[in-house]
Amino acid sequence: MTVVRRSHERGITTLALDAPERRNALSAQLVGELADALTECGKDGDVRAAVLTHTGNTFSAGADLRDPPDPDVLVALLRQIVELPKPVVARVTGHVRAGGLGLLGACDIAVASQEATFAFTEVRIGVAPAVISLSLLPRLDPRAVARYYLTGEKFDADEAARIGLVTAAGEDADDVLAPVLDGLRRASPDGLAETKRLLTAKVLDSFDRDAADLTALSARLFSSPQAREGMTAFLERRDPSWAW
Repeated sequence: MTVVRRSHERGITTLALDAPERRNALSAQLVGELADALTECGKDGDVRAAVLTHTGNTFSAGADLRDPPDPDVLVALLRQIVELPKPVVARVTGHVRAGGLGLLGACDIAVASQEATFAFTEVRIGVAPAVISLSLLPRLDPRAVARYYLTGEKFDADEAARIGLVTAAGEDADDVLAPVLDGLRRASPDGLAETKRLLTAKVLDSFDRDAADLTALSARLFSSPQAREGMTAFLERRDPSWAW
């Protein structure tokens, strides 16, 4: 069963993460299908831009703890979004947690409805937001990201817009998205590709500089005793042993 659903209308291809029963967690299957869909978008001359969205009430709950993607494969997916010669726009109308936030950071534009909530929950299961920092740290307010990385607190769409995690938030995500898509449809393919190249240069610098170290850190943390306890506690719906 496919977990990334595709549709196309007037130059815009929509890629919907479609595993709502797993809260669109980043499984090896989902990451692979999304990478394949993006590759096709990049090659298709009829695609002006891609919209990345979701079914269900969760955009993505982060890494699938039962079927996690290889860290190198996740890095490759984030880089693919950044390097794609066409804009990628996130449309969020639900919850985003942990690794799912890395997808938002990789997108060129992100819009959210007021129903959306966000949290960097890695520290609560004994790991760190390592790999996703490649796409996030170049874009986010440093003081805000320090708070939310360290505490795992939940925050809303307006705060996400304030700190740079999303571009804009509103009552209805589609109302916010409409002028964005209109602008992209009016732009030339070459103009979009070269402008995106200018905008993503610093983000790609972080991949070139830090990807290997952060991938190694992620692998080390996920195999640690505290991570095993944190993930077990999460799956058993209890507090981990270190929680006061």
